[in-house]
Amino acid sequence: MQDIIDGFLTFQRDAFPQRAALFRDLASRQSPRALFISCSDSRLVPELVTQREPGDLFVIRNAGNIVPSYGPEPGGVSAAVEYAVTALGVADIVICGHSDCGAMTAIASCQCMEHMPAVDKWLRYADSARIVNRARHYASERERVDALVRENVIAQLANLKTHPSVRFALDEGRLALHGWVYDIASGQIDALDGRTNTFVPLADHTRVRATPEQLPAAV
Repeated sequence: MQDIIDGFLTFQRDAFPQRAALFRDLASRQSPRALFISCSDSRLVPELVTQREPGDLFVIRNAGNIVPSYGPEPGGVSAAVEYAVTALGVADIVICGHSDCGAMTAIASCQCMEHMPAVDKWLRYADSARIVNRARHYASERERVDALVRENVIAQLANLKTHPSVRFALDEGRLALHGWVYDIASGQIDALDGRTNTFVPLADHTRVRATPEQLPAAV
């Protein structure tokens, strides 16, 4: 814990003064452009990977970068999505999976989760991806896990579209969805091309998105 406290002291002494004007501006308002939904895994830090400053991203992190479908009992993820789209007016939502994901590895290998019932129940929101993944053949378990990470991003994007706030914004042409997979070892990101439903290198396809570009609804 002491190293975390030391880190804060370094931030307070060195980093904060360099951004004092930024923090003064952020003290009473925020206007992030994008909502970034990622796994809680400690190896994926959205602000570091995207080189964003405080205030640039509205971030949701949880096990497996999951977005439950909209329902009668909305939880914290649903509330954060609704707030980001309706109150903050974000223009983009990114769902970002990553390599060597513990949640996806557990699902792909059918690991018993009885000793972690809350985790077991939470990962049921990835059942759609699990069923598709199990129906396909892979040369190795590593390939199966890697494929499930991608399939889960696709499934969570589908769940995201069930949220009324998201649906309205998509219909009005003021929101775009993105599906990314971050590779920890290489630092590369593959992005979902919604036109072909395949993942392509983001570095070579910087304008790719998961949702086809839509024209704003007629007034």
